[in-house]
Amino acid sequence: MESIQIHNLTKRYHGKATPALNHISLNIQSGMFGLLGKNGAGKSTLIRILTTLDEPTSGTIQMGGIPIKNKRQIRSQIGYLPQNFGFYPSMTVIDAMTYLAILAKVPTWQRTTRINKLLAAVNLIDKSHAKIKSLSGGMRQRLGIAQALVNDPRVLIVDEPTAGLDPEERIRFRNLLTDFAKNRIVILSTHIVSDIEATTNAVGVLEQGRLLFTGSTEQLIEAATGHTFEINLPFNELNHFKTAHRLTEQISQGSTVKIRFLSDRPISTAHVVSPTLEEAYLFLQMQHEEG
Repeated sequence: MESIQIHNLTKRYHGKATPALNHISLNIQSGMFGLLGKNGAGKSTLIRILTTLDEPTSGTIQMGGIPIKNKRQIRSQIGYLPQNFGFYPSMTVIDAMTYLAILAKVPTWQRTTRINKLLAAVNLIDKSHAKIKSLSGGMRQRLGIAQALVNDPRVLIVDEPTAGLDPEERIRFRNLLTDFAKNRIVILSTHIVSDIEATTNAVGVLEQGRLLFTGSTEQLIEAATGHTFEINLPFNELNHFKTAHRLTEQISQGSTVKIRFLSDRPISTAHVVSPTLEEAYLFLQMQHEEG
C-alpha cells in the first residue's frame, strides 16, 4: 500500500448546518499515522468513510490507487477495529476467529495457520479455548486487533483503542500496533495525546470537522516553541492568573504553586520552557479558538 490520498473531502449530514468534515486533504503514507482530536472533532466520520461504512458528500479518496467508491476492493484491503465492537461472549476465542476468517473468505488451507499466527502475535495463543466473556478488557482489545488482521489487510484502522485500558495494557497495545505498522498503513484515531506520542511521528489534528494540522510531531511541537512558560506564584494569586492564561500544569510547593501555561505573547515574569506534545496540541487548539 503506497498511500491513502484524501482530497477536499467534505461530509454533511441532513439537518445539520455545520459539516462533520470540511474540505479535508491528507496524504497518509505507510507506517503509523495518528489521527488526533477531541470527541466530536470528526475522527469517527472520517474513519467510517475510509472503511466504506459511509459516503462522502464531496471530495475524493484513493487507497493504494483504488477509488473509495470501489467498495469491494477497498474492503478487501482494510482491517478495522471500531471503538465499540463485540463478539458473542459464550464463544471461545478460536471459534470466534474461525467464524470471522470464514466471513473474510480466508481459504480453508490457510485458516488454521493464519489464526494461530495472529493469536500468537497478540499474545493470546494460551487463551484459544477460553470463552470471550472471561477475557480482560485488554485481552478483548488484542483479540479485536487479531480479527481486524484476519484478512491480511494492507490498511489497519483502529478507533480509540486504548480507552478504558489500564496503563500496562495500554503500553502493550501500543507496542503491538507499532509492530504491525512495519509493513502496512496503521491509522490510530484517538483523543489521548500519549497514544500518539508513544507510537507515531506522523499526525493529523481534527477540530470541529477541520484539519488544523498535518505533519510530524516534531513540527507540531516546534509550532508551540516559545509559547510555553513556567512561573512560581503565591497561592493567593493563582485564581486571578487562571482567568488570563491557559494552564497546562500546576504543582503545589508549600506556600507557592509552580505553573506551566501557554501564551501567544511573551511574559516577562515567566521563563520559556520546551513544550510537550500535549502542550503543543493545546496551543494549536488555543490558536483555533482565538481565530
